[in-house]
Amino acid sequence: QVQLVESGGGLVQAVGSLRLSCAASGRTFSTYTMGWFRQAPGKEREFVSAIARSGSSTDYADSVKGRFTISRDNAKNTVYLQMNSLKPEDTAVYYCAADSTRWGTRRAVYEYDFWGQGTQVTVSA
Repeated sequence: QVQLVESGGGLVQAVGSLRLSCAASGRTFSTYTMGWFRQAPGKEREFVSAIARSGSSTDYADSVKGRFTISRDNAKNTVYLQMNSLKPEDTAVYYCAADSTRWGTRRAVYEYDFWGQGTQVTVSA
């Protein structure tokens, strides 16, 4: 069992930055692919970014590529999402998630085994 707790959300003006953190419990953090997803009101949850177990591979949705950076510190059981040049359309609840299966399915919501409670990110125009 893995428990995930996100932090770092808030209200920011457009073109500003935020850094989300997700702290994981347990000793097996390094065995999970970690992902960030987001869900805006009235919309489905969507993939934002993922990072492989060792941190050697990363993936980004086209909508955030070049603006967001995912990283992880396995010694601290924490994954981060640095968000720069934020836009109003980035407004959503952001969730981190842990996936014990293969890297190839990293964008699929249904593949993730554990989820955090989410943190609200609001970007004003």
